[in-house]
Amino acid sequence: MSELATAPAPAPLRPTRTGATSLLAGCAAAAVLARSGVSGWSVVAAAAAAAVVWVAAIDLETRLLPNRIVLPATLVVACGAVLLGPERFAEHALAAVLAGGFLFAAVALRPGDLGMGDAKLALLLGAMLGSAVLEALLIGFGLVAGAGLVLLALEGRPALKRHLPLGPFLAAGALATLLLGGAA
Repeated sequence: MSELATAPAPAPLRPTRTGATSLLAGCAAAAVLARSGVSGWSVVAAAAAAAVVWVAAIDLETRLLPNRIVLPATLVVACGAVLLGPERFAEHALAAVLAGGFLFAAVALRPGDLGMGDAKLALLLGAMLGSAVLEALLIGFGLVAGAGLVLLALEGRPALKRHLPLGPFLAAGALATLLLGGAA
């Protein structure tokens, strides 16, 4: 008898702590709206911020960034940019392609260190933040480097074998950029 090949399970759509994640996602969206005021684009940015929090929680638990959330969110943000700010669309589209391409190149060069989900998340962040995505990526990479140094100080050499999920750090960088920087 032949064995049946099983398809890999799809990435989960919700984290284990759904209530806490929903609260954090709602707070992120509310904070974006409070900072930017209510406009068409700020509603799109607030929804994207909530999605970013959601996928960061999933990544933290499972080390997966589900395409079923990241890619539609990217499409919604890109459509929002076209409809609500066509003069900014080129900037946001270029930022999405460059940010996603940068991480895609990193995945291609060192596939064990990053995943394609990280590149797709960078695509979403570029679409959401435009040229401010560079600031978000720098903050995210700085945070993950800091966390790695803390782990190294606490655990010593065994910490070098640990893999930290990048998604939550990129999400933190994006939220910091949205709330403290000039994005949105």
